[in-house]
Amino acid sequence: MKIVEPWIEVEKIDGLQIMKKIERACRTCYRSEGNITEDSYKNLLKNCINRGHESVLEHEKVTIRMCCDIGVYKDLTRHRFASFSIESTRYCSYDKDKYGNEIKCINPSYIEDKEVYKEWKTCMEEIEKRYMKMKELGASTDMCRLILPHSTAAEVTMTADIREWKHILSLRTSNKAHPAIRQLLIPLLKYFQKEMPEIFENVEYDKDFDEKKYAEFRISE
Repeated sequence: MKIVEPWIEVEKIDGLQIMKKIERACRTCYRSEGNITEDSYKNLLKNCINRGHESVLEHEKVTIRMCCDIGVYKDLTRHRFASFSIESTRYCSYDKDKYGNEIKCINPSYIEDKEVYKEWKTCMEEIEKRYMKMKELGASTDMCRLILPHSTAAEVTMTADIREWKHILSLRTSNKAHPAIRQLLIPLLKYFQKEMPEIFENVEYDKDFDEKKYAEFRISE
């Protein structure tokens, strides 16, 4: 059993161009394309958001990849207006060389009590032993996945439009969200706030969450 750290990777985006494209789409409503200037998108987007006219944000989308535990992607797939491609525990047989002949588990860094962490680790190791034993006995991957814990690491590709990302990040970075999802999505929110401030600057998040526990954040070219 291998304990791994979570990570999140977002495609490199040009936030300015995304906001300008949204502005152009929005101005169709008023046939005010002639009013576009270098920075006219700023007031227009802020006014749209303040009035609740956020459907215009659906014209642009962003794709991310991440390595998270099963519990995280179970939470995220509750969001209907997004697309997911997820490592399949039905077809990924962790006793094979391709997967290192082991089950990978996400490190629950939020478990700070040493004795509790020790119990978690012992449990994960025992589950891996039983998984491998079932495979030795001829059990299918379908059968073996029944015993995989929420801590199992899985890679996920997720795409959502800007409006849905705003909704997801508003919910999943608050102090009411599970810490495993906060450590992944707070860095993403901060990236969006930097790239698209007119859209994301007012999204509140748990500023008390320990930055040392943030997931590794990557930007793909």
